[in-house]
Amino acid sequence: MSGPRTAARVRPYSFTGGRAPCGHVLQLETFVQAPPGGGREEAARALPEIGAIVGLCRKLRSVAEVSALLRMPLGVVRVLLGDLADQGRIRVYGPGHGTGRPDRALLERVQCGLRRI
Repeated sequence: MSGPRTAARVRPYSFTGGRAPCGHVLQLETFVQAPPGGGREEAARALPEIGAIVGLCRKLRSVAEVSALLRMPLGVVRVLLGDLADQGRIRVYGPGHGTGRPDRALLERVQCGLRRI
């Protein structure tokens, strides 16, 4: 019986080799961006999803946006973004490094802004 072929599905954890995020604390609101000339074509040869992430990150985006736009699990996107940041293919802005605790200066600026409203 010859029916239409179904597309092969790849388990999300296979993109990361089962690894967990490390090195970068990439929260939902953390912003990432690919530097100009970030080498999307080079990244796409390694894994199409990597090329898609680099392409999306031409504009400043949050980790949550990247995950939603690619329809990939947040944990997988965090690992891949961490790898790209380690390789210098993307830049991490905001709460991307450190202990995962909020930056006090940022919280004070937010508080001042809320008071002005």
